[in-house]
Amino acid sequence: MLILILYFFIFIVSVQILYYLGVFGKFAFAKVQKFTPKRIPISVIVCAKNEEENIVNFIPLLAEQNYPDFEIVLIDDASSDATLDIFEGFEKQYSNVRLVKVENNEAFWGNKKYALTLGIKAAKKEYLLFTDADCYPTSKEWITAMSSQFTMQKTIVLGYGKYEKIPNSFLNKIIRFETLLTAIQYFSWAKIGHPYMGVGRNLAYKKEEFFNVNGFIEHMQIRSGDDDLFVNQAAKAKNTTIAYSPESFTVSKPKTSFKDWWIQKRRHVATANYYKPFDKLQLGAFYCSQLLFVLLPIVLLSFQFQWILVLCLIVLRYIITWIIVGFSAGKLKEKDVVYWYPILELVLLFTQMNIFITNTFSKPVHWK
Repeated sequence: MLILILYFFIFIVSVQILYYLGVFGKFAFAKVQKFTPKRIPISVIVCAKNEEENIVNFIPLLAEQNYPDFEIVLIDDASSDATLDIFEGFEKQYSNVRLVKVENNEAFWGNKKYALTLGIKAAKKEYLLFTDADCYPTSKEWITAMSSQFTMQKTIVLGYGKYEKIPNSFLNKIIRFETLLTAIQYFSWAKIGHPYMGVGRNLAYKKEEFFNVNGFIEHMQIRSGDDDLFVNQAAKAKNTTIAYSPESFTVSKPKTSFKDWWIQKRRHVATANYYKPFDKLQLGAFYCSQLLFVLLPIVLLSFQFQWILVLCLIVLRYIITWIIVGFSAGKLKEKDVVYWYPILELVLLFTQMNIFITNTFSKPVHWK
């Protein structure tokens, strides 16, 4: 039995190395991205529901972008706070702000996709750039950096949405590490020609891509997924590219309590159940290989069975993965989390397992 477990462990280590070198290495070892400014007309779309505290600070940062031809489409999704009043003030203050007011609709109550659809239809530009109400760009060149990746063929651009760093917060390190690992995955798969998701905090596409798949109609009944489910449906090797220059990043305010983050991740994990079969398979295989990489050595080492070989395999795997994660973190300006890599990986791994189990027995809460 132990020899079979050892062989299986060798197989699992091989799978992990294949993922990190064969897939994730495509992004980790990619060249530093440079961009040449283009003058593509852009509609920046922001959907907000009860975000009065965030939009006061962040919408002006969008309005101050250094870009020659853009509008800002502000969507108020039937807010009950002062969000609409603030948006109306911005509409008066900035000539390039367009306001979309969404009233509660019995058929689409609380459905962000319905609100976004109205905003997309109201947008006057053919190229759309999305971010969230609690996000802000890292530079005044954000629109320039994201739009520069558009070409005649590449009409979907996947960007990176960072989270603010909170000093001396272990939860913040977990959140940022999980965000980094997710970005490594979807950037790498996009580079090898199989894009499967993006994040609404930083995503751009041509309007025709939205209408080519009939918008969100295929997954309108699923409250989440206006970003990743859309990309999973519309993105292909020929029409998708990535933006990862530092100027293209957005930053979001992270959750500050484990409970709030837990609820957020439950929504994300539940949405992944609706990905295409291959995407669910590769994500599941990666997670299972991570989990088995932790569990199998415990059995082998507890019996001291071929312990030298087992330890060598563990060290080999960690050296390779640490290098891949380190190079990727350097590109995405997240180097500080790499120092905590083994610990953060273990915590995230078992947190995800608990989320899978919890989601099996109850449905997560979605849009506000």
